[in-house]
Amino acid sequence: MSGLEQLLEKTLGGMGYELADFEYAGRGRMLRVFIDKHVEGTKAENASSRGMTVTLDDCEAVTRQLQRVLPVEGIDYDRLEVSSPGLDRRLRKAADFVRFTGCEAQVRLRLPVEGRRNFTGVVHGVEGDRIELELDGGRMAFELANLDRARLVPKL
Repeated sequence: MSGLEQLLEKTLGGMGYELADFEYAGRGRMLRVFIDKHVEGTKAENASSRGMTVTLDDCEAVTRQLQRVLPVEGIDYDRLEVSSPGLDRRLRKAADFVRFTGCEAQVRLRLPVEGRRNFTGVVHGVEGDRIELELDGGRMAFELANLDRARLVPKL
């Protein structure tokens, strides 16, 4: 975990938010931070019904706080953008897969499993650092360390 990631998680956690993801764009001059509201033990399908969606006010509050914290910590950027992770949010950590158990995800692996690197299936479970997807042809498991990228499949 990078120093910036630790700083963002600590700052957001203190405000009642969770770091969903972050990235540098535009030759590293724009910092994008994706935030989420998360209460431990709340499944994804219950989040919006419990008022746990990210609002414009949430993004503004986080932006103001980060504009104070980042310069003090020596983080250099020209532009800061804070938003929700969206319907196709990225899954990075085991906790993300636990939270979105029962949801469909697209997964790309670094190394092939059963001769394939790309899978789309329903997140079935997590055991330690091992993720299990339910596919049309059965189940497939992979190590989190083998994950190249994963995103939720939006349901509209």
